[in-house]
Amino acid sequence: MKKLIVKGLMAATAIGALPGSAVARALALPIENIPAPKAAHTKVAHPQWSRDAVIYEVNWRQMTPEGTISAVEREIPRLRDLGVDILWIMPVHPISAEGRKGELGSYYAAADYKALNPELGTMNDFRHFVKTAHENGMKVIIDWVPNHTGNDHWWLTYHPDFYRYDASGEPVHPQDWTDVSQLDYSNPGLREYMTDAMAFWLRETDIDGFRCDAASMVPADFWNEVRPKLESVKPEIFMLAEASDPALQAEGFDMAYNWPLANLFKAIANNAGQYAAGGDPGKSHATDIDKLLASQHKEYPADTYMMNMITNHDYNSWEGTEFDRFGNLTEAMAVLSYTLPGMPLIYTGQETGMNRAFEFFRKDEAPVFEPRNSYFDFYSRLNALKHSQKALRAGEAGIYGGHVVRYPAKSDDLYIFSRQLDGSEVLVMVNLGSKTRKIRYTGEKPAANNMINYFTGKHEEYPKSLKPGEYRVYVMPRYPVNKL
Repeated sequence: MKKLIVKGLMAATAIGALPGSAVARALALPIENIPAPKAAHTKVAHPQWSRDAVIYEVNWRQMTPEGTISAVEREIPRLRDLGVDILWIMPVHPISAEGRKGELGSYYAAADYKALNPELGTMNDFRHFVKTAHENGMKVIIDWVPNHTGNDHWWLTYHPDFYRYDASGEPVHPQDWTDVSQLDYSNPGLREYMTDAMAFWLRETDIDGFRCDAASMVPADFWNEVRPKLESVKPEIFMLAEASDPALQAEGFDMAYNWPLANLFKAIANNAGQYAAGGDPGKSHATDIDKLLASQHKEYPADTYMMNMITNHDYNSWEGTEFDRFGNLTEAMAVLSYTLPGMPLIYTGQETGMNRAFEFFRKDEAPVFEPRNSYFDFYSRLNALKHSQKALRAGEAGIYGGHVVRYPAKSDDLYIFSRQLDGSEVLVMVNLGSKTRKIRYTGEKPAANNMINYFTGKHEEYPKSLKPGEYRVYVMPRYPVNKL
């Protein structure tokens, strides 16, 4: 056999089953670049409900005209119909006034970890929101900012030893974030207070976990210490790190940001002449996804998750929309974010095709969600695909989800693969280049398994070529399909 099997979280070839020369030909890489065995297994026990979940980032300030948590609660039926499972709420704490950026300030400059931003409403409003989300089958995690506080957080007055100071005795402002002050995790008291504040939200509001901002700027041993303490309050807690740091996934976090994949997508789009956002992301081909998967498989603990995304609040506000970054490749990139190993993210407005950047420091116009349009249909179908196909579950391949099985083609712009597990099979074909490409396989072809085009619900022959940005997703007929 000369197909390429990309194993585990990200990628390893089936070296035991294939001659080294066959693997090298399939990868189009020298034999010495074949990835080493996978890393050790994560010690994190993921909640079972997270395996086929889709996460949705709620920008509460901009999601509705009111900008309150009660107004966001009224969106829950629509989000349920969309098919999302985890609601990640951007930071909910009061925002510091000292050094505040813009009119309303940054969500990430907390003045009090145990209070709710009055813009959102009352704590009872928030509790009701969480209860409603749970009743509709969704989990809720809140954005937590552990590396720094706002410049007038009460700890600066009553616990100044919780902070780091520069040579002049002033609190350190990390990077260029002049509206926040850096915390000092060498202080055991800080660790105790931070743990207590996180547990407070679990106990008092029944949330299901945290998305931890700048998680790699906090020592990994803190996360290793805090997780079991939080699990004693909420056994099925879910932890997302805003980081791409394998050390954090060993014991502390369920999921990491897949920044490397998102940035590779930008480089691929740039190579295809579709990238119109700021900066120079470099140039890459679709087949460079193999190299990234291989390196991540080697570096990250087995059975950890990666969060795949084509946009989020940082990309949207500071770089532009997914359409700015990917142009006519946008839908194909979204398909990959759902079908490559990991958990897909939807950001507020993405599901309606909103093609503008949100303001970050002031109130902006809310997206138009009704009437629901073709983008809503597209993402609801992708969500249903994620839920219905066991092969697409997050976690260790061969146990929870399917291995990535590659079918290399002559063109570096084509990326064709399948994932299979226990009768579930998904075959994906995308053209991420600038020209129509004929599909000429350099090894084994996908088997003619009487598969169905997932988006049309029809049996069809596999395409002989793909236009730029064109994609196909095929599933087995005994599994559910979403017809147009």
